[in-house]
Amino acid sequence: MVEKLPQPWTDSSTINISTLQPMTEVSNELLAVLTTAEPLLRQITPEQARQKPRPEKWSPLETLGHLIDSACNNQQKFVRSMATPQLEFVGYAQNFWVDAQQYQQAEWVTVLDLWLAYNRHLAHVIRHVDPAVLQHTLHIDGVGPFKLGFIMADYVEHLKHHLRQILPDGPFESKFLNLY
Repeated sequence: MVEKLPQPWTDSSTINISTLQPMTEVSNELLAVLTTAEPLLRQITPEQARQKPRPEKWSPLETLGHLIDSACNNQQKFVRSMATPQLEFVGYAQNFWVDAQQYQQAEWVTVLDLWLAYNRHLAHVIRHVDPAVLQHTLHIDGVGPFKLGFIMADYVEHLKHHLRQILPDGPFESKFLNLY
């Protein structure tokens, strides 16, 4: 018999704060990941940052660029979801975004600094979210509904998932489910 896993991101009932990771904890986790990742990422040379593991895969530079795009899109999800109880949100063509912005040609330190600053801001947003809006839901490209609290926590898991690609020997573990 297969056990059905609980799905807090689709349950339309009110969020039980006692069963959710507090948003302060999510914010602290994001900041801790940044603190751990920064010195490791700064050890990567610009030449290493441009090396692709395979021709069809992103380089560390492109992966970090993708994480900037993810930060940008998730900031929109967070703030727009705070404003309305139900939101329809578009997905985005990740490969197109990475290619269109030419991350492979960008300066490693510039991309790294932007990624760090953007994520510090998102940690601030997550820390200060009104708990009353954590039950707001959104659909992403027709998939969902997902609760805002889940989207915020999942953002950190997605970030760690990609940091594991850049830093395979790093200390990051991720529970990212790739649901949308």
